[in-house]
Amino acid sequence: MTTLFSPYKLRGLELPNRIVVSPMGQYSAVEGSATDWHLVHLGHLALSGAGLLITEATAVHPNGRLSPGDLGLWTDENAAALEPTIAFCRKHGGAKLGMQLWHAGRKSSLSVAWEGQRPLKVDEGGWTVFGASDIPYPGRHTPVALDKEAIEDQISCYAKATERADRIGIDLLEIHGAHGYLIHNFLSPLTNNRTDEYGGSLQNRMRFGLEVFKAVRKVWPDHKPIGMRISATDWTEGGWDIEDSIAFSKALRELGCDYVCVSSGGSVPEQNLNVFPGYQVPFAERIRKEAGTPTMAVGLITEPKHAEEILQSGQADLVALGRGMLYDARWPWHAAAELGEEFFYPKQYERSHPSMREGNFLKPTRF
Repeated sequence: MTTLFSPYKLRGLELPNRIVVSPMGQYSAVEGSATDWHLVHLGHLALSGAGLLITEATAVHPNGRLSPGDLGLWTDENAAALEPTIAFCRKHGGAKLGMQLWHAGRKSSLSVAWEGQRPLKVDEGGWTVFGASDIPYPGRHTPVALDKEAIEDQISCYAKATERADRIGIDLLEIHGAHGYLIHNFLSPLTNNRTDEYGGSLQNRMRFGLEVFKAVRKVWPDHKPIGMRISATDWTEGGWDIEDSIAFSKALRELGCDYVCVSSGGSVPEQNLNVFPGYQVPFAERIRKEAGTPTMAVGLITEPKHAEEILQSGQADLVALGRGMLYDARWPWHAAAELGEEFFYPKQYERSHPSMREGNFLKPTRF
């Protein structure tokens, strides 16, 4: 068996393979609640043959959305709206189900992606933007720096969303601490000029993210795993870097974090990065080895043999695909065929198996 198609266990959750569908914003919710689009979008990705499907970044508070169309979990109504989609994925799909929780921080209150993501005024449906400090992302709203009471309120929102995620049957949680959103606002010295216990030193800048994690881990069942997505580097001088990420990952591991999804960038527009297939994988490898925590590699991993090499060489434990899965929602099927592995498919699609072209019939693999 290839490593890519070998099972992987996180606490009490066993993934049937190492392929993960990354969270991808759909900008199609109504007041945070899922719609028919989510049923189709997540439903067909649950059939993809991936071992884990993570929902799009799901806001823990209305002001934590990036756009008015973002998925949310700040009310029981939001949770109820997701249940039909989860039920479909459970009944027909083969993937375990994860959810990414987030707050968009200083980047929030934008129009949806296909409208250019311009800042929205309040009379256009926008809202007050919050961040670690009152430093705006260039060309966007100036955020209000969260005071201590507001910080505690946001941490409470993460915990309440976590409880709702458990009630509707989510298997795994991922906290979004990357790409210039709220937790990353606190982590990066480029976006955090606070002088209290949440600013200044590395330990202080990590405090908010660690407190969020502790609050989530406290109310999430012990047998269910939690990971965090981070930006390994800001890709600019004076910003958050890989050494900081290793220290943060160590601290997360000590609190019970089960994996780190290693992305990069997004904090400031002047980032200087060189993008190529697997360009972020070395960061995942360093964190895995130096922080002693499992990692998920992301970023232009598009070829099955490349994914297999990443895992076989010990650079990461899991690989995640985002836009590549939107373009080819059967990527795991095609990877399995290329690598000589069996793959999950629903009974309704049995006749699509390549073996049928030769007049044979193979019993479908069921996860």
